[in-house]
Amino acid sequence: MGQQAGVAVGTSEWGADDQLGALNRLSPTVRADVLARADASRVYDLSIDYFVGMPSFQGAGDPSYQIFMSHTPQGTAVDNLNGVGESVNRHVCYSGDVIFMYTHTGTHIDALNHFGIDGRIYNNFDVESNLGSRAWTKGGAEQIPPVITRGVLLDVAGQHEVACLPDSYAITVEDLEKALGATGLSLNEGDVAFVRTGRMSHWPDGSKTLGNPPGVSLDAARWLTAQGISIVGSDQECVEVGPSEHEDNWLPGHCHFLAESGVPMIELLNLEELAADGVTEFCLIAAPIRLRGASGAPMRPIAMALRN
Repeated sequence: MGQQAGVAVGTSEWGADDQLGALNRLSPTVRADVLARADASRVYDLSIDYFVGMPSFQGAGDPSYQIFMSHTPQGTAVDNLNGVGESVNRHVCYSGDVIFMYTHTGTHIDALNHFGIDGRIYNNFDVESNLGSRAWTKGGAEQIPPVITRGVLLDVAGQHEVACLPDSYAITVEDLEKALGATGLSLNEGDVAFVRTGRMSHWPDGSKTLGNPPGVSLDAARWLTAQGISIVGSDQECVEVGPSEHEDNWLPGHCHFLAESGVPMIELLNLEELAADGVTEFCLIAAPIRLRGASGAPMRPIAMALRN
């Protein structure tokens, strides 16, 4: 602590109405290339499943994941709410359910309205004109298009030869450069950069996967966005290191990625299989649920290694 983050709201280079930010860098040419080179013999699911009792942010006052059945085969036969009669309802076993959760539960993407500075989010949309009683009218999860592009894995835990980085380890620019150098790749404009800390090796033990996360320092976050990436992601809950190293901002990385640079963030990725198989360059296919105005949404990212 003691340092000042010095993060400011960014103005989009794509115009005053832009709500995509760095997602404008997604290229149809790159999309076609990665789909053509994708090795579909092995598909990596980078998401986690949702279940009652899963680690989440209830410690910060957010609701835990809940699922309730709204229809069961026996109940439908008794209630006959559909009016078709008991014999038909006993013949046709009907089940239905309802879920209730914080939009940042499990593997999810942060939309650009998730964090702002002094009442404004990315591209200077202010709360007075753009925040309704239920949701933002700008920068919501519904703005995020399907993502099909090149992904690069920066395995920082692997470079340190540990299963998981220590709590609150601040990943440096040098760490990222070494991890990237080990792949023999470069980060290109529009790429998605995934940073592995090893936290998912402990999932679903909430005592080891949430709280005091190892993650990117603010300098490392700025190095990543300087590469022209479209999205950043990590295998822990906030991409950045926690607690904050800056006395004026409790999540300066969020403010830099989202509010200053317009770079959405994917959190709680499962990168263990990718790392174990040495897959550092891949075709990424991912899309969030289109929750209008929401500050985040569940996402199921899929990866396939790229052929040369």
